[in-house]
Amino acid sequence: MSKTQDELKRAVAEAARDHVAENLPAGAILGVGTGSTANFFIDALATIRDRLGGAVASSEATRARLVAQAIPVLELNEVVERDLPLPIYVDGADEIDAGLAMIKGGGGALTREKIVAAVADTFVCVCDASKRVAVLGSFPLPVEVIPMARAHVARELAKLGGTPKLRAGDLTDNGNLILDVHGLVIADPVRLEVTINQIAGVVANGLFAQRGADLLLLAGHAGVQRHAR
Repeated sequence: MSKTQDELKRAVAEAARDHVAENLPAGAILGVGTGSTANFFIDALATIRDRLGGAVASSEATRARLVAQAIPVLELNEVVERDLPLPIYVDGADEIDAGLAMIKGGGGALTREKIVAAVADTFVCVCDASKRVAVLGSFPLPVEVIPMARAHVARELAKLGGTPKLRAGDLTDNGNLILDVHGLVIADPVRLEVTINQIAGVVANGLFAQRGADLLLLAGHAGVQRHAR
């Protein structure tokens, strides 16, 4: 029997919870992403909250959901300054390819997600099978930009072959704008990630290729599969 997308998301969230239970040292800090699959994961974490030393949230929405599940939330600066390990970061993706490079940021939290992922030892991506693609780019690539640079960045992104559109009425947790770039075929995600980051006014872009996932948990109708880089 086929499963709904929410059922697939719940299944992969529970698989990620089990992975954390088996691999996160007791009392360690966990990085937690943003989005619908991450929300299922946070809810599943409630069953193992007592073995967590706390969590680092990649957005204000994630922080609120963690608090609602009585999971302590720590600031990333505190974790780094106290030299506390962040062994695992769990987050979803809007698209992911065979090399475990991703497009992220549909929920607008790409910059904070990228920062937490950079600190974590292991990035575990949780997705349903619809997110697996041969080539990235069907999902519009989010780019977070400083408001005064919107027009300049849009013009530079158009030179790269995409069609940037302002995500109207949606500011990031950092107070910035998001341009969603449509029509890209991303054959070399690492190169494009670097190129876009060099545009003046770009805060971050939604390509997670330089620091891709280390492990993909992919939910399909036959169950959850594991793909390691």
